[in-house]
Amino acid sequence: MSWGIVVPGHSRRGALSARCRRLLEHAAELAESRAPAAVVFSGWAPPGRAASEAEQMLAAWPGRRDVELVVETTASTTAQNASRTLPLLLARGVTDTAVVCAAAHAPRVRYFFGRLYGAAGLRVEVSAVPLRPTPVAVGWELAAVAVRRRQLHAALAELETSRG
Repeated sequence: MSWGIVVPGHSRRGALSARCRRLLEHAAELAESRAPAAVVFSGWAPPGRAASEAEQMLAAWPGRRDVELVVETTASTTAQNASRTLPLLLARGVTDTAVVCAAAHAPRVRYFFGRLYGAAGLRVEVSAVPLRPTPVAVGWELAAVAVRRRQLHAALAELETSRG
């Protein structure tokens, strides 16, 4: 069994949010107990920003440095976080993955990562950090329900295209 940890990004106005820093702390705690093969940070750079969420998470990483730290800088949705980190984990022989997210985000993370990773044979554990959701976060999660099927189909198509 080879472990991987994935941390989808979260930023405010192009800078890592306090919530994302808490997710990084939690991921670092997991890395201490599980000795993962890789920790993958996933998140895009909004227009006009020099560093992506993933690059900012790498710079802020409070955990061990004896594991491979990987950045995926193109994903802007949870579905893309899943589809674009999956090949990175498979290339490293990862079989079990912990995805670190806020508790309010956990249902969407389970939906995308569970389907995409599960179809590829990776076991997924959602490690939800109990953060009080903001009204904006609740609204965002509710609105995301309306587009999740379309995003899932797009992520599946992207994976098919990348496999050739």
